[in-house]
Amino acid sequence: MTSIFAEALGADFTRLHPMMQRRFGVGLDGGEACVGRGIMTEIRRGPWWTVPFLQIGKLRNILVPAVGRGVPFTIWNRPYLDPFGRETVTFVREYEIRGRSARFDATMILADGRIVDYLGTHQHLAVDLDLSVDDDGALILRSGEQRFYEGPVGFRFPLLFSGRASLREHYDDRHGRFHVDMRVDNDRFGFLFGYRGSFTCEWMPASAAPSHVLPRRHEARV
Repeated sequence: MTSIFAEALGADFTRLHPMMQRRFGVGLDGGEACVGRGIMTEIRRGPWWTVPFLQIGKLRNILVPAVGRGVPFTIWNRPYLDPFGRETVTFVREYEIRGRSARFDATMILADGRIVDYLGTHQHLAVDLDLSVDDDGALILRSGEQRFYEGPVGFRFPLLFSGRASLREHYDDRHGRFHVDMRVDNDRFGFLFGYRGSFTCEWMPASAAPSHVLPRRHEARV
């Protein structure tokens, strides 16, 4: 078994910068996990009328409505087997914005050759991700179809009421840091939320993921 990202990218995985290969090679087979710590140069949002979208997302750690500059953050990338036997990697981001904590919860699995990103504390939203590698060895991520799950209810989530994410992450050899730039746009209302920043990683064995980065509920449906 290779990492879920190596499986999803196939031969393109080797086109990633070597440090990006290490970061997105975290997994149970490789036996490695990582925790990144750094600074968000900027966390921004769209006009005032985008706030309702962000506040709804905040309820389950799906979006961050606050804005700021020079924001300290931590990202937890810990692999584990979920209750359904699927290898899962956490992408939990924690922020300290003007003395207040904020958090974005995401856990990713491989399903039918693609990455599915479960968002939120209860994995309510399942999002298909399209991954690619650019000529600089950076990872490009774009979100696609979204599905909402709660108890017996499950349906395709209308993108009119959600957003499409696009993210670029690369490694800077000169400064020895990872850089990330992400934005979320709504098809009708435009820019909702985004951030850019940089961080360094601490590498560690892929032992049991700490409970505070695990979702409160796991969803079997993809």
